Amino acid sequence: MLGRGVAEALTAGGPEPLAAEVVEAAAEADLFVLNLECCISERGDRWPAAGKPFFFRAPPRAAEILAGAGVDCVTLANNHALDFGEPALLDTFEHLRAAGIGWAGAGPDLDAARAPARLTAGLDPLLVIALSDHPPDFAATPERAGVAFADLRRGVPDWLVRAVSDAARSVPVLVSPHWGPNMTPEPLAYVRRAAGALRATGATLVAGHSAHVFHGVEPGVLYDLGDFVDDYAVDARLRNDLGLLFLVTVRDGRAVHLEGLPLKLEFCHTRLAAGEEAAWVGRRFRSACQALGTEVQWSGGRLVASLEPGSGG
Repeated sequence: MLGRGVAEALTAGGPEPLAAEVVEAAAEADLFVLNLECCISERGDRWPAAGKPFFFRAPPRAAEILAGAGVDCVTLANNHALDFGEPALLDTFEHLRAAGIGWAGAGPDLDAARAPARLTAGLDPLLVIALSDHPPDFAATPERAGVAFADLRRGVPDWLVRAVSDAARSVPVLVSPHWGPNMTPEPLAYVRRAAGALRATGATLVAGHSAHVFHGVEPGVLYDLGDFVDDYAVDARLRNDLGLLFLVTVRDGRAVHLEGLPLKLEFCHTRLAAGEEAAWVGRRFRSACQALGTEVQWSGGRLVASLEPGSGG
């Protein structure tokens, strides 16, 4: 989230949102994908939904920051993409395009919002499909820009089943849902059902977000990535100021291995966690994974798990 306080820091020439050590770690990956929970624009008016409390808009420099950090693709299907209306979302597409960053999950019309982003790591392609289960008034239509909306509480819709299954016939598919409420410590039942359905449809990896805290993982599913950069107030119990950078190995069309690097989210700046902060992340992640039947070990300062079905860790 590069809006509000982070936007002010960027405009004022403050420190980069990501410490060099975090950028270096992310550069180990062939592809770097994240959820961008704001628009990038200098235009627009606040979305006129009654009771909407938060509005996140980043300055154009944010696209350059993302490109400089090596980001290849962002997902835009979330509850802040239209915070400043259709003009700001259209600007977001242009700023990302100019920075050489792909996106999925939003578009100038319904078909574009649902379309996958095609990424290439060397000679190996990856398709990214993104969607959000809230809010319904952000949904793209044939005539209006918006996000790819799916009411997952009612099940995985036919359009999403077709999109994943069609893509999975030829290339690995990353599905990135923005699902569930804020500040939940574990995936809700409907989220788990949706994840299972997406995996059965052919998704190589399902990597969700929305809770603002990381959840456990199981074969082929990262239920919630948690936060990466923000200016949010800290929940003393759930510790949304501590997170993980996830490095996932995909081999022969399967997500087979995960490494997690503990992060410390300071105000508008993220660095690698150390000492007791890293230990807390380890305890929390191992417990959350164990509840899902996944064993996690420390190795070389990283949290390591197998994502192979039946491995147990």
